[in-house]
Amino acid sequence: MIIQISCVFFMVLLAGCGNDDFGDLNRYISEVKARPKQPIKPLPEIKVIEPFMFKPEGLRDPFRPLEQPEQNEGADVSTGSGIRPDTARHKEELESFPLDGLRMVGTIDMKSTLWGLVKASDGTIYRVKTGNYVGKNYGKIIRIVSDKIELMEIVPDKPGTWREQPTSIALTE
Repeated sequence: MIIQISCVFFMVLLAGCGNDDFGDLNRYISEVKARPKQPIKPLPEIKVIEPFMFKPEGLRDPFRPLEQPEQNEGADVSTGSGIRPDTARHKEELESFPLDGLRMVGTIDMKSTLWGLVKASDGTIYRVKTGNYVGKNYGKIIRIVSDKIELMEIVPDKPGTWREQPTSIALTE
């Protein structure tokens, strides 16, 4: 009995929720229809892209190892011009960073020696002097001035040969 009364009560409540007044909706629709029509933007011009034909004739297969040039048994190709990095020496800390990851942030003059302050990409600031090595290309510091650190790198040239390349780290901060 209680269930029947509660069902009738809820039916009466739901019947009272209905409203046939759509006046606000009809006003909004009329307002939107009354707005001036905007011109439709034209479609963007389609750019014709010329197809590219890849022709691998004469190119090296990237999945095969590089072929080493044949060497005479008595010839030492690595000497080239006589320049080569000293791979036997102990590497310094700044040689683990690429040169573009190092920034000069200042200098310190201590006991008549000008030291450069270099900030590495990990945020650590290192003190360097002439003769220290920096960068991945065996860069040896040859001179420190107030606005830059000059160094000489040893970079690979042709297979088995090396060449010296001057470069510098400029003061940035």
